[in-house]
Amino acid sequence: MGSRATVVLFDIDGTLITCGGAGRVALEAAFGELCGRRDVCDFSFGGGTDRAIARRGLSNAGVEPTEDAIDALLACYLRHLPPALARSSGYAVLPGAHAILDSIRGIDGLAIGLGTGNVREGARAKLRPGELDGYFAFGGFGCDHEERPALIEAGASRGAAHLGLERAACRVVVVGDTPKDVSAAHAIGAECVAVATGGHDREELRGAGADAIVDDLRAPELRDLLLA
Repeated sequence: MGSRATVVLFDIDGTLITCGGAGRVALEAAFGELCGRRDVCDFSFGGGTDRAIARRGLSNAGVEPTEDAIDALLACYLRHLPPALARSSGYAVLPGAHAILDSIRGIDGLAIGLGTGNVREGARAKLRPGELDGYFAFGGFGCDHEERPALIEAGASRGAAHLGLERAACRVVVVGDTPKDVSAAHAIGAECVAVATGGHDREELRGAGADAIVDDLRAPELRDLLLA
């Protein structure tokens, strides 16, 4: 790999896995339980953080989205998430996920983590059925911050610490599937390798300014892009 230590942060939904709608099912169940309504999340979750999604849903339900209300809703969501995942016929690990992670883990000077809007417990719950949770020792999560650039920065700092280095000494690469992943990466001075496996095609990802774009995680050039 290149001479500079590197932190690679992977998004989850649409990048490593698809949950087949299980996350939305669990969140709607939480709104139904706490607010008596399941129709308040009629918007895309793509690139959003759990706290921002909860805040918007609570507002739609006519509930003041205080921090305590968001915490209560997400705690309820986390109770519903594992059974929703177990019932999901559409859950799948996306092509190439295991292979790329196997090919880069254990490399000196490289730290592999998560950069996701999911809260930490939700991230682990989503990765566990696909046997992906064991690859990641750290990450930046939706419980670190409601705004994606700040949680990506949290992951970058933890990755640097994992390598025993200062954050400024590390190259940071975000792997994600939405324009929000691209903009968050660039906001903290990181690179973004975009994968066209979510709801955005190559043209949209190129327009967002992705540093590189691959069709999926099987792309033969991906390993070199991460280790450059």
